[in-house]
Amino acid sequence: MTSNASPDNLVFDSVPQIGRELGLPERGVRAVVKLLADGATVPFVARYRKEATGGLDEVQIRNIQERHEYLGELEARRASVIAEIDKQGKLTPELRTKLAAAATKTELEDLYLPFKPKRRTRATMARERGLEPLAELMWTCAPGATPGEAALGFVDTEKGVATAAAALAGARDICAERMSEDAEVRRRTRDIYLQSASIKVEKTKEHEQAATKFDTYDRFCEPISKLPSHRYLAIRRGEQEGVLRSTFELETDSVVGVLEKHLRVDRNSPWANELLAAIADAMKRLLLPSIEVDVRVELKLRSDQTAIDVFAQNLRELLLFAPLGPKAVLGIDPGQRTGCKCAVVDETGRLVDHATIYLVGGSHKLEEAARTLRELCRKHPVCAVAVGNGTHGRETETFVRQLLAAEGLTQVFCVCVNEAGASVYSASDVAREEFPDLDLTVRGAISIARRLQDPLAELVKIDPKSIGVGQYQHDVYQPSLARKLDEVVESCVNCVGVEANTASAQLLARVAGVGPALAKRIVAHRDQRGPFASRRDLLDVSGLGPRTFEQAAGFLRIRDGQNPLDASAVHPERYALIERMAADLGVPVTALIGNRELIGRIDRQRYEQGDVGAFTLTDILAELEKPGRDPRASFEPPQFRDDVRQLEDVKAGMELEGVVTNVTAFGAFVDVGVHQDGLVHVSELADRFVRDASEVVKVGDRLKVRVLAVDLDRRRISLSARTRPREPGRPNHADGKTPGGRQPPRGGTSETQFRNNPFADLLKR
Repeated sequence: MTSNASPDNLVFDSVPQIGRELGLPERGVRAVVKLLADGATVPFVARYRKEATGGLDEVQIRNIQERHEYLGELEARRASVIAEIDKQGKLTPELRTKLAAAATKTELEDLYLPFKPKRRTRATMARERGLEPLAELMWTCAPGATPGEAALGFVDTEKGVATAAAALAGARDICAERMSEDAEVRRRTRDIYLQSASIKVEKTKEHEQAATKFDTYDRFCEPISKLPSHRYLAIRRGEQEGVLRSTFELETDSVVGVLEKHLRVDRNSPWANELLAAIADAMKRLLLPSIEVDVRVELKLRSDQTAIDVFAQNLRELLLFAPLGPKAVLGIDPGQRTGCKCAVVDETGRLVDHATIYLVGGSHKLEEAARTLRELCRKHPVCAVAVGNGTHGRETETFVRQLLAAEGLTQVFCVCVNEAGASVYSASDVAREEFPDLDLTVRGAISIARRLQDPLAELVKIDPKSIGVGQYQHDVYQPSLARKLDEVVESCVNCVGVEANTASAQLLARVAGVGPALAKRIVAHRDQRGPFASRRDLLDVSGLGPRTFEQAAGFLRIRDGQNPLDASAVHPERYALIERMAADLGVPVTALIGNRELIGRIDRQRYEQGDVGAFTLTDILAELEKPGRDPRASFEPPQFRDDVRQLEDVKAGMELEGVVTNVTAFGAFVDVGVHQDGLVHVSELADRFVRDASEVVKVGDRLKVRVLAVDLDRRRISLSARTRPREPGRPNHADGKTPGGRQPPRGGTSETQFRNNPFADLLKR
């Protein structure tokens, strides 16, 4: 990349570099960058511009987007740095070349460090006293006079240099600062730190004797090169809460060697001792403290990225969880003192009835509750009862199951639904707009029912961070987390498609090119003028012009509209092509849709021309064969054991079926129906070695597990998904070592300690 690139030519300058780094063809990268620069959205480019990109998928396109943005920021910073150094009159041709070659922001900042305005330092004051020439003699190990003799020429009481020793001390300060600001020295020292340093953790004096949730990390030590992200984030949280204190340990001989080699210290020179003293001072006082800050930042960035990726993957699986579909559902938000709120929604998710039942307070309360539920199920065509999995959830579910069996309502099934975030929705502006006259708990019951019908449509109304499938989500950089989660929601919504005539404004806002303001106008237009008869009718919405229509139309569905293709993922720009295909076969378009025999007779080569290539034709024919197909799996309710309803019912050795609710770097949390998720440590997820839990499980998976241990005091369950016990003595950690590295057992190295991870509860915050 050239150092004089402007925002206008950066698009083309960065393309070859991005292609090399990501291993992608330059033609596809260039097309992606141009399309995004022209205002196209990632889902649109991935789905409808495959010919231009060479079939790059959404992940590859987002990687290109992120890298392009980074290089743009880097180039802007490079221009700023060059201008500032040039303003100081210190921009040499050699320095310009180095600045132009800097491939990362860190490299660029290292080069800029000597020229960056700073507070007065010991080196600054030494320069003010005129000791720069003496420092240069020391730096180059100049032959001739000895250090003492040379220093005499710089003694000046008026400048504050009273003795030769003081002069040499000032010269050493200048050399030390120069060493600590040398870009190559900083790079090599940083590499040594990341490869060789260890992090040492202990409890603070104030909490030394107290039992805390961070006790696993007391007297903990591990090489930072092998430190997992979740462990570093846990340590940081312990430090922020004042319970833990961490330090870095590093053998400094290697750093001294780097400095000596870089400076080419001649140990036979009379200046050698002075320069070695400057090296020792630079390392201890300036270089290592500065590099430690850089390393902590680097570890935090890496940990954040890993945690964000875990959260994003879990969120994707949750949003794409199998929907029940457009069927009437009775949702129940369990409660003891205030009762269980019941809400019936029709096949479109509209509230049609609600009531409150009490399952505590005597037999008359139970009889009244049974009568209410019986009436709701018979009055409305309910096909399922969705019970929230919160407090009193299993008891409520058992009551409903027994009632349905007793009444012979075999066509109605009962299922437990994850209600994480339902309370957040209930109190939100969105819920108040939808149901201004309803109690918060009734809104929660509605949300639970709708989650069973269509998890994606309902969960988009909630801040993703409130759904509870993250790993230390409150400890990571929030803007990066928010951006990533927004990308996941956008991707999932556009993957499934949105019914324009029934979708909420929150769901419509996630459609490519739409956004919140336009989504509200679409809903208002729909409410005022009735349902859209075709995709083209969307152009009548104020603010929805041709450009937005191009981006959004393919992801919006109009079922039972004027054009049957409007219910599919075929973009309107290809309708004419399909009409030509049908005409060539001598049939109407309606006869072509869903007819595999007719579709098989289409001569692909006849239509491959212009911007219609193999990618586009493959997608069109697949969509014609199964128009509007939902990519999500079919719904199957989980089966919990009736004799296991609360934590006290769980015993070691039991075999249970559960649902994965969260996947982290160190294992998976599984709901076995007792209001307390159990932890399957990564070493217990499979009979084979597993490095990352996401390799074998994902959120929503059904998993058969065996109970290893139950801790009633700490409300924890240890589970195993292995078909045979793990061999004794076999490493249970991804790096083949115990979690504590070279730490004694008290530091959290035992398998039992790790299975009963004291930070498991933190992940649910």
